[in-house]
Amino acid sequence: MSRQDGSDRTVSAASVDDSSATLLHIDMDAFFASVELLDHPELVDKPVIVGHRSGRSVVTAANYIARRYGVNSAMPMALALRRCPAAVVLEPHMSRYRDFSEQVMGIFTDMTPLVEPLSIDEAFLDVAGARRLHGSPAVIAALIRERVQNETGLTCSVGAASTKFVAKMASSRAKPNGLLVVPAEDTLAFLHPLPVDSLWGVGAMTEKSLLALGLHTIGDLAATPLPVLQKKIGEAAGRKLHELAWGRDPRGVSLEREEKSVGHEITFEHDVTDVARLRSELLRQSDAVAVSLRRAGLVGRCVVLKLRYTDFSTVTRSRTLAEATNVGRRIYEEAAASFDVLAARGIRVRLIGVRVEQLGDGDGAGLGLWDPDDDWRGAELAVDTVSARFGRGAVRPASLLGPSQARPVGLDATKPNPRAGEHGDDNP
Repeated sequence: MSRQDGSDRTVSAASVDDSSATLLHIDMDAFFASVELLDHPELVDKPVIVGHRSGRSVVTAANYIARRYGVNSAMPMALALRRCPAAVVLEPHMSRYRDFSEQVMGIFTDMTPLVEPLSIDEAFLDVAGARRLHGSPAVIAALIRERVQNETGLTCSVGAASTKFVAKMASSRAKPNGLLVVPAEDTLAFLHPLPVDSLWGVGAMTEKSLLALGLHTIGDLAATPLPVLQKKIGEAAGRKLHELAWGRDPRGVSLEREEKSVGHEITFEHDVTDVARLRSELLRQSDAVAVSLRRAGLVGRCVVLKLRYTDFSTVTRSRTLAEATNVGRRIYEEAAASFDVLAARGIRVRLIGVRVEQLGDGDGAGLGLWDPDDDWRGAELAVDTVSARFGRGAVRPASLLGPSQARPVGLDATKPNPRAGEHGDDNP
């Protein structure tokens, strides 16, 4: 999309015709950093990084001043501080981010019931039906931005367009704290001058392929015959990018949020080679994932192990179950089986994680004629009951009762719908 430091910010004139731009994409500005700065107003004009000040941690978020030095989320903290030595590092507080997110989403739903949250800090809104009550899309966007700032002290950027894709691109161009309206008739004039990597689905490899064809802008891509694109980047990807390049996106705002995965991961303070220690961490994470699944009423069929090595290379290994599960012991056994294959070669691990994918409704889980996990399921449900009364950690697997050897230096949080938010799961 646009540069993350706001250096190419573009906003709409007051006279723009917004009648066709009824889809809004609203994105909070440097959300985590902005929340932290509410408690540190003396730092608003200084570069600020959110994360743990450790050589092995990563950047959770950065304000716009820090971004101008080349600091980005998910960057190693050591690199970020080399790029911006004067940066102030603030510890993250996830509970506060969730509280502010709920408050902001409440403001959105006050304006229209058609809200599709994408992550903790962004959402799509369909305001076509809200115009009679609140005014035009631009007026609604202005009212939302005013309420967000007055009620939370935070700012947000809004893109308004006739399609979700263009609305999201517009909000990115409007950052920070701006509104950009793209009327339907101006869609191609807005899109075609932008670089090809602005398109959804254009990562580093696809961009390289497109540049090899001499396609530098979205307009270049739009003018390229579809068969040429498909031959270079594949049939499905070629068709998708060709449609987006012409501003075609039939998706509407969806009120159903599909949980894509639930996972936990940890970055170690120092590289770990002790297989027993790593397996213990897998057990802890598998148990935590299972608890999250049960709380959400979900089960999953695919268990994914994630390892990041000392050179930052990342591998994932997945195993698909015959029956979906939310039993921690089953999740652990599948993750451990994948781990043992990799560990046999010798490993130095920087990060380890477990997640469960292919999620579905958990009603009726384990009710088959023969359930190999029945004993473990009963035990874990009993632990859930004790935890609900006495707190998480009141009962733990015996192998986890010793002092913890792994200190988390990044966020170790459940990610029900990985994104893009500011700290989304970084798939390899």
